Amino acid sequence: MKKKHSGGVKVLIILFIMGAFAVPFISSCGKTSVNASSQNIQYQVVNLSPSLGPISLYINYRIYNNANFYYPRPSGYFYLSSINPPFQIRSSPNQTAGTIITVQGNILSMSDTLKPNLRYTLFVTGLLSDSSINRVFLTDTSSAPTTGRGKVRFLNASPLSGAFDLWANDRLAFSNAKYNIVTPYMELPAGSYNFNVYSQGTSTGVIGSEQNVTIQDGRLYTIYSYGVAGHTDSLAFGMGTITNK
Repeated sequence: MKKKHSGGVKVLIILFIMGAFAVPFISSCGKTSVNASSQNIQYQVVNLSPSLGPISLYINYRIYNNANFYYPRPSGYFYLSSINPPFQIRSSPNQTAGTIITVQGNILSMSDTLKPNLRYTLFVTGLLSDSSINRVFLTDTSSAPTTGRGKVRFLNASPLSGAFDLWANDRLAFSNAKYNIVTPYMELPAGSYNFNVYSQGTSTGVIGSEQNVTIQDGRLYTIYSYGVAGHTDSLAFGMGTITNK
């Protein structure tokens, strides 16, 4: 009986030693993967290219979104469960007669640094006809506005249209807003606004409007344009608003 008991003790000691080595190994392995969901990162894709058709986001070579991103609608913010690069924008697989056909393949590749607890918006811009497909990647954060005010910025994402002036009601909010360059945030008193776009340096011959936009106290907004000024076809000029916070 003593021999059996002694053998059992030896087995327990060996198992304990093996376990002591295994725990740090398992712990160190766990540190190599990034738990993006715990970092509270929110992401949004806005397809502002009228010539691409529906697009999709790929992360680490795998399709991420359940629904296609169509021109010119924002996807809305969604949480990321992975931030392993690369991030890619590809043409969405099109379903035709039961066969999945990928049109145009990879469009953009990205390796942006994403920080915890922030929101980001990716605007896909440009035209295939002149090989100007590009992107504008924005961090959707700013210092808190003064009490009773919100903050607004403007992105001119209208190709072949020149620079714009943006008026908020009867006030010039942004002047000489160049293509694919976002303005800094500026404060506006909380209230209802009509945002009108004009060619740079003029305040007549409105190109387009975003009507009845409510700016709320403490909120952040991005006003953006898309399409080509003067067009009434599939390239028609338009505007949109995103609430960033």
